[in-house]
Amino acid sequence: MDLGLKDKVIIVTGGSKGIGNGISHELAKEGAIPVIVGRNKENVLDAVKKIEEVGGKAFHAFAELTDPKQCKAAVEAVVNKFGRIDGLVNNAGVNDGIGLENGNYEGFLESINRNLTHYYMMAHCALPQLKESKGAIVNIGSKTAETGQGGTSGYAAANGGRNALTREWAVELLPYQIRVNAIIVAECYTPLYDRWIRTFPEPQKKLKEITSRIPLENRMTTSEEIASMVAFLLSNKSSHTTGQLIYVDGGYTHLDRALLNQ
Repeated sequence: MDLGLKDKVIIVTGGSKGIGNGISHELAKEGAIPVIVGRNKENVLDAVKKIEEVGGKAFHAFAELTDPKQCKAAVEAVVNKFGRIDGLVNNAGVNDGIGLENGNYEGFLESINRNLTHYYMMAHCALPQLKESKGAIVNIGSKTAETGQGGTSGYAAANGGRNALTREWAVELLPYQIRVNAIIVAECYTPLYDRWIRTFPEPQKKLKEITSRIPLENRMTTSEEIASMVAFLLSNKSSHTTGQLIYVDGGYTHLDRALLNQ
């Protein structure tokens, strides 16, 4: 299916690794120009290079996303290069394990800045261009906002905020025909997920325990499956979809509890 994304300029925060990298590659396959934004210059440039090596187009901007000035500079770099922004994928973040019992004020605020504040800043800075293009925003969220996880108050709160901002922006941006949706991720095997699973005494046993509870096919969601939904939501094929939280999770967030009661 041709999603009509050819030559669309789409910012992807955290687009050099994990889910963000999968999104960047999928957008490039559709003919779009993903602009990978991140702080690790080596990773960002390598991600752009790999897209170009397979015939795609990509661009980059470097930014420490917890710094509002760098968010603004990254958006300005995109506008200076292309003169337009057609879409924004807010994806960057980390499940940093700032809990209630073992956390503290400073750590909690840092987690909010790592995982939520830059969603607002990137959208705020890109808005003038998105208004011109009647573009779309996709926020990547996590099941932790609904299910909890334990020991990760900052990350869970940030994801609750991502969900709320998705619906708030969908309302505010209606006059500009800018659609805003979120994809909620449950279990997707990324480098960060691998690092987390290895903290357990028996990582493979823990992994098997988790996948056994994922209703559809008892397996992890792939970054490609998430990326395909992102591409659809950015395209005009989803032209009457806004303000939605879409769960690409094999039924994990909702179905597993129903199945347990059968």
